[in-house]
Amino acid sequence: MAFSDMLLPEFDLEMANTRKVLERVPDDKFDWRPHAKSFTMGELAGHLANMTSWITLSLTADSFDVMPDGVPRRQQPYASAAAILEAFDSSVAQARALLASTTDEQYLQPWSLLGNGKPFFTLPRLSMLRTMVFNHIIHHRGQLTIYLRMNDMPLPQLYGPTADEPM
Repeated sequence: MAFSDMLLPEFDLEMANTRKVLERVPDDKFDWRPHAKSFTMGELAGHLANMTSWITLSLTADSFDVMPDGVPRRQQPYASAAAILEAFDSSVAQARALLASTTDEQYLQPWSLLGNGKPFFTLPRLSMLRTMVFNHIIHHRGQLTIYLRMNDMPLPQLYGPTADEPM
């Protein structure tokens, strides 16, 4: 079985679940944050939506520098939940096509995350996708569900029933 055949069902499930959570983000709570050091809800939702583009990046480039010239990259904020969903959907479609067309040989090629030109780590692309993209998306999606719960927003079913959607 090809790596893409193993990745795509997981990708489809996790992206569908991520979209369910992003759909719950209200525009009027974009500036809410649980702590001064935390992302706002809008920033976290935007970060989550942008992370799907990391799949495209990891499959089309050999590395990515998160701090070129020592300055951390910053994403542009989104103006609305609708804009976040539009960016997410577009990125998911592009990423899915690349995941499906990538060969096993390409999945095994090294990929590096850099900071100011120096590697933080180098992993096979397949490992990078699983750890730094898929798992990272799940992590931030979990954070976003806490933000929603703290604002009395109903949580969707992801892997089973929730208190808000029992079945």
